[in-house]
Amino acid sequence: MEPSLYTVKAILILDSDGNRLISKYYDDQFPSIKEQKEFEKVLFSKTHKANGEIIMLDNLTIVYRNNIDLFFYVIGSTSQNEIMLVSVLNCLFDSLNQIFKKNFEKKYILDSLDAVFLSIDEICDNGILMETDPSQ
Repeated sequence: MEPSLYTVKAILILDSDGNRLISKYYDDQFPSIKEQKEFEKVLFSKTHKANGEIIMLDNLTIVYRNNIDLFFYVIGSTSQNEIMLVSVLNCLFDSLNQIFKKNFEKKYILDSLDAVFLSIDEICDNGILMETDPSQ
């Protein structure tokens, strides 16, 4: 497989019932909302009781973590390096932790959707990881 800058296929945040709070799909593997919601339902059913951090599903590598009543997912292809995907997940989680002062739950996410989407957009641009300069 050819090297690609397109590392991330999707970033999702689901609530404790598996309902979508945030979703950013960066490719056309799930072109319709119906297909996306079906995928999210299967993904949540496989991960909501598990203690793992990574799962392979539908030819995708998915890293995830949960916090109180939220589930965070970063999705890449099976050929994608899991460490890169975990880095994106950690960056998202740590960014939201900073924004919400270590007290973020579903209510806070819904109240500040603009900040959450901005964080996601700063981390990943159409599936391409953004390179940041620490001196800025």
